[in-house]
Amino acid sequence: MTLPPKPVLSVEALEGRIGEEAGLSGWHGVNQGMIDAFAEVTNDHQFIHLDPERAAAETPFGGTIAHGFLTLSLLSAMAYEALPEVEGRTMGINYGFDRIRFLSPVRAGSRVRARFTLIEVTRRSAAEIMLRHRVSVEIEGAEKPALAADWLTLSILGGTDTP
Repeated sequence: MTLPPKPVLSVEALEGRIGEEAGLSGWHGVNQGMIDAFAEVTNDHQFIHLDPERAAAETPFGGTIAHGFLTLSLLSAMAYEALPEVEGRTMGINYGFDRIRFLSPVRAGSRVRARFTLIEVTRRSAAEIMLRHRVSVEIEGAEKPALAADWLTLSILGGTDTP
């Protein structure tokens, strides 16, 4: 999939957009094959993820659901797709999350997308800018999101001392 060119924003421009929606990703499918592969990698083999018949019979979900951490891990791809570039950035680093909540299960066969709102820009040094985005992962056709979190990332700027 070829993505359109992303806007490139200066740190000052980002500071002027605090409180605004920063990006909305496209829809991403979550199928049983993806769930099975995630279970293998993480060694989380609960039947609610891997056994469609048993999950349909014994859970309120109507079938298998994605691991919450699988849904969370999709944020990297969705952010790359949806968020603007930071002017002068040579790399981005995942710094962590605050207040992660898994609000609704993502059923196998669902599609999800992420909505990002920029809520803080912190200049840690001449080379480091920390961004805080409020993130909501929406499930197509569902009222409640799959997850909500505050995501912290570091933008490392080129031409300056790095950490």
